[in-house]
Amino acid sequence: MARENYLFTSESVSEGHPDKVCDRISDAVLDAFIAEEPEARVACETFATTNRVVIGGEVGLSDQAKLAEYMGRIDAIARECIRDIGYEQDKFHHATVEVTNLLHEQSAHIAQGVNASDNKDEGAGDQGIMFGYAVDETPELMPAPILYSHAILRRLAEVRKSGAEPSLGPDAKSQLTLRYEGGKPVEVTSIVLSTQHLDEAMTSDDVRAVVEPYIREVLPAAWITGATNWWVNPTGKFVIGGPDGDAGLTGRKIIVDTYGGAAPHGGGAFSGKDPTKVDRSAAYAARYLAKNVVAAGLATRCTIQLSYAIGVAEPLSVYVDTHGTGQADEVQIEKAIRASMDLTPRGIRTHLSLNRPIYQRTAAYGHFGRAPDADGGFSWEKTDLIDALTASV
Repeated sequence: MARENYLFTSESVSEGHPDKVCDRISDAVLDAFIAEEPEARVACETFATTNRVVIGGEVGLSDQAKLAEYMGRIDAIARECIRDIGYEQDKFHHATVEVTNLLHEQSAHIAQGVNASDNKDEGAGDQGIMFGYAVDETPELMPAPILYSHAILRRLAEVRKSGAEPSLGPDAKSQLTLRYEGGKPVEVTSIVLSTQHLDEAMTSDDVRAVVEPYIREVLPAAWITGATNWWVNPTGKFVIGGPDGDAGLTGRKIIVDTYGGAAPHGGGAFSGKDPTKVDRSAAYAARYLAKNVVAAGLATRCTIQLSYAIGVAEPLSVYVDTHGTGQADEVQIEKAIRASMDLTPRGIRTHLSLNRPIYQRTAAYGHFGRAPDADGGFSWEKTDLIDALTASV
């Protein structure tokens, strides 16, 4: 039987965190290529450190002339990401950082396994396992600790960029510990926030005075009590931030990107990968399916695992776990999932309309628990599969 009374902690990092700077650049490169050609192949990795950004990986367009043209845009794409995030430090500035582009054409051997041909459907871009999760403890059907950790940093970024709080810098981390009672979150026992500040004279107490009103604005008021522990910039000054303070790399925040540790993770990162890579697209599909299972009332908590082999279209397995909360047999839910959605890589991309330049916005504050956008962004957060699932169970 699942525990009902416990503490659980999740963390988030801001768009200015070194790893998130890299995720943002990788996804911006992806968006640029997909905007040119929806079927573009992209696997883009970014590394950032003091005064340096290095971009590598594989890309592919059907038009070789266009490929050469877009290779020439990479420098400007990286600088615009850094500018928008807000970095104008002496040792990490969008105008002066050295950008090295090492992208090259996609391997023909990978392409032959992935691309469709006369006698085979489009195959998965790699082998692997992917997980999706949903739980009814928040309206977004997300675990509360990660959802609110993201919300705190997103709000602080808003007031920093608007000029309302000019003392804040781009780099920040948050962490929430929630107390669960009867399986539901009822109290914040600890709030941890470390944020870069631009005034060296600011103390931890000064920083708390700036950020506390926004944290209280985001969190449910009843959850913050006199017993809540506040840890704001607990190590003291935090003036040197971003890749100048700590190197960054694409794909190092996979738990932040997903469920904050509340659910399993297959291990594959998302950012910089086009949707033929099932690390990304099948993880989105698994979240979509798990969310619709919970939204349909078939369970109050649901984990879904999908698995694939490189070059093979159909998933090798579909596994559903409702953690003892199911209103239908899990085998029947698995059958309903297969009947309701084509889980081949092409089927997922078509169903969720993933061949669009919608990825840069996912690079910070989580890939899940966001409202679907009018242009197709976060399509995997829709709950439009409820009728199909319930009809098949």
